[in-house]
Amino acid sequence: MEDTLVFIDGVFVSKLSKHLGDGMYLKFDLIKFAEKLSKNNNLFCKHLFYYTAPPFQSDKPTKKEMEMKKSYDKFINLLNKNKNVTIRQGRCQKLQNMKGNEEYHQKGVDALMVSGMVFVPIKFPKIKKIVLVTSDTDFCPIVKDMESLDIQVILCTYYEKKRNNKFSVSHHLIDCCKKVYYITKKDFKESELKKITQK
Repeated sequence: MEDTLVFIDGVFVSKLSKHLGDGMYLKFDLIKFAEKLSKNNNLFCKHLFYYTAPPFQSDKPTKKEMEMKKSYDKFINLLNKNKNVTIRQGRCQKLQNMKGNEEYHQKGVDALMVSGMVFVPIKFPKIKKIVLVTSDTDFCPIVKDMESLDIQVILCTYYEKKRNNKFSVSHHLIDCCKKVYYITKKDFKESELKKITQK
């Protein structure tokens, strides 16, 4: 199979796993997930680029914030042990919406993903197809730029027809990609995280 690079928007995949898990995050192996999406498109995952941000930490972190950071660090440290995985991290910002409720948003992650994709022709000249896992229309310009360099972008995303749904992907993103693969719960289930039992 032809080699490919997989670029994953961590926030999108996290939200999707919770959505498909009916409010409970599906536990899955991120590397297996990337390999499966590649294989489903007749490609071999040569390298995974994972983009995310650490959980928000107050000046004086709460117990919950510290627990989340500890869990996050453990996950990142495990991924870092794999030489075929590159992790780029943005930052998490806490804001208040118009109703006075707290909301958390990742900052700088999309820019890091675009930066990583730009270097594909330079660092990986033999790669002619890449897999992009996201639902963000901000990637339309870079998708078109990659196509102009003869690098096909295969979009792996999720779509629901319900209006005002957080997964009602804009057709602008879908239309700018020549090939689109729609992620299902089965993709997560077949990439389940296996428990390591100590002997």
